[in-house]
Amino acid sequence: MGLMFRKRKKYGPIILNFTENGFSSWSIKIGRWSWNSKAKAHRVDLPGPLSWKQDKTRA
Repeated sequence: MGLMFRKRKKYGPIILNFTENGFSSWSIKIGRWSWNSKAKAHRVDLPGPLSWKQDKTRA
């Protein structure tokens, strides 16, 4: 098992994700709702350890 490099930069509600190969994806998070450009998925954080996800690539 090798080590993986990951870096996240936050600029307000926008999050930029980087890996060892450079820029990976971007996300936007407003309150409990978030969207990721790579997965093209909406996610809503629910109370406790639960969350709801709608994957746009499979819908």
